[in-house]
Amino acid sequence: MPITRIAIGAPGEASHPDAIKAALAEFFSMIIFVFAGEGSGMAFNKLTDGGSTTPAGLVAAALAHAFALFVAVSVGANISGGHVNPAVTFGAFIGGNISLLRSILYWIAQLLGSVVACLLLKFATGGLETSAFALSSGVGVWNAVVLEIVMTFGLVYTVYATAVDPKKGNVGIVAPIAIGFIVGANILAGGAFDGASMNPAVSFGPAVVSWSWSNHWVYWVGPFIGAGIAAIIYDNIFIGEATHEPLPNNEF
Repeated sequence: MPITRIAIGAPGEASHPDAIKAALAEFFSMIIFVFAGEGSGMAFNKLTDGGSTTPAGLVAAALAHAFALFVAVSVGANISGGHVNPAVTFGAFIGGNISLLRSILYWIAQLLGSVVACLLLKFATGGLETSAFALSSGVGVWNAVVLEIVMTFGLVYTVYATAVDPKKGNVGIVAPIAIGFIVGANILAGGAFDGASMNPAVSFGPAVVSWSWSNHWVYWVGPFIGAGIAAIIYDNIFIGEATHEPLPNNEF
């Protein structure tokens, strides 16, 4: 089981140059992703005088997030693995593919990247609001939790199948676009209900900058549960062998 392969990491790993570079890659990838994704909604809102919640706005958001994530994953893949999502990092941790210490570095970098992107958007747009994620009318918190679990399961399952699985072969070439596509498709499916976050960092940045925390926990609990389930299922059934390789002690 993946749970037996969870690695805490050696004490010096958090300060290892490779770990710092990987965290920086996650920081910049998150800026790229959130700036384009959140910014597309703000731009659509401005052009349509509040039409970002229309069907056209939903399609625009799905396309922008799919394109931006494809790029953000691609540019970080060779350095950090291109997680660009705390839930993806959690899924990798549960599967024994990244240590806890390095995961914490990634989480900090991802959250900071999202906040910086939203601050840049607010400044660049002359003070326009970076809208926090919220539940639509008639959608309860547990409805949203289930949505986030299922959507994030699909995302992390795709990550495992196309990027993590050692048997992926040539499929690994299309991993970034497959990951972008599943996020775009899930936004089309869930965006009208709870915004379709699938990514705690994407929810965190706008919440901090707009200081709006209503039901914010939903966008952490759902994605982390979905990511954990996907990691356990894919790793246990389809991989089944250890993949975590801690950094050698002599490199610290």
